[in-house]
Amino acid sequence: MSTPDAGTDRLRGLLDEHAALELELADPAVHADTGRARRLGRRYAQLSPVVETARALDQARDDLGTARELAAEDASFRAEAEALEQQIEELTGRLREQLLPKDPDDDKDVILEIKAGEGGAESALFAGDLLRMYLRYAERRGWATDVLDAVDAELGGYKDVAVAIKSRPPGGDDGAGIFARLKFEGGVHRVQRVPVTESQGRIHTSAVGVLVLPEAEEVDVTVDPNDLRIDVFRSSGPGGQSVNTTDSAVRITHLPSGIVVSSQNEKSQLQNKESALRVLRSRLLAAAREEAAATASDQRRSQVRTVDRSERVRTYNFPENRISDHRVGFKAHNLDAVLDGELDPVIDALSSAHTAELLAAGS
Repeated sequence: MSTPDAGTDRLRGLLDEHAALELELADPAVHADTGRARRLGRRYAQLSPVVETARALDQARDDLGTARELAAEDASFRAEAEALEQQIEELTGRLREQLLPKDPDDDKDVILEIKAGEGGAESALFAGDLLRMYLRYAERRGWATDVLDAVDAELGGYKDVAVAIKSRPPGGDDGAGIFARLKFEGGVHRVQRVPVTESQGRIHTSAVGVLVLPEAEEVDVTVDPNDLRIDVFRSSGPGGQSVNTTDSAVRITHLPSGIVVSSQNEKSQLQNKESALRVLRSRLLAAAREEAAATASDQRRSQVRTVDRSERVRTYNFPENRISDHRVGFKAHNLDAVLDGELDPVIDALSSAHTAELLAAGS
């Protein structure tokens, strides 16, 4: 199989990896370990578009050689040769993009955290709106969701909520890496609207922080039980009202890093502990990646640091039904649809801008 000059060795390696994965996935013994089968299936799905483009490019090059030979004898074949030349140019560009270095976390599931910030009750209400937006988007993509922890606000919405978003078994979603789609959502999201508590009809501005973490598997992060302080407490609803009669909620403090996570949504203490550990592992993985590689901090430069209105990545303007992403200049007047989960256009704009940056850096 011929390849573009740039990235030839990388492409050959990916093609060999794809062929090896195909053989592994054809082995029934592999599917006895569902975790392994899932990881292999994800990687296979990730590599398949590269293989398809490379094969299409090779076919187009073969066809162009034939068309040029025929055009030398019959001028009517010139148009076909010109069309094939255009197709080869497009396929070469697509393959060049597909061969760009990938974030190692792109195919991972996600832990998404939403935190109310400035704006009090209105910020908490909008945190609830964002949670619904991401849950609806996940539903549209065929992803599974699980709310790991939620701290309700007195007037509705959430002070803090964490949700796991994961791909379903093969065939249950579109095969796209979840972190690859959601990683640009991290940052401060600003809302402009008239709060339900506003009697004068004045527009208020509030801020909500979104943090997107690749979910760490146990093989990614080793947590020493001796580094953990685990406290149990009674789950509570809005205003501190008890929602059950047992001390089933769990708070875990990772002593070396000072990271604190909690979970109170599950019925049992054991389940809450497992949920909290999932969040902890993901936070530790993100921290380790940022420390280990300078690129990690660049990849996560849009992630929330402080929930301050001035550090916004996106604004949701209700009076004008407008959404604006300030990083790429994206604007659309379909805010109601976006909040109902139609996020693909803005995510595509962010992803395309990121790809353009990588291409420019490599040129």
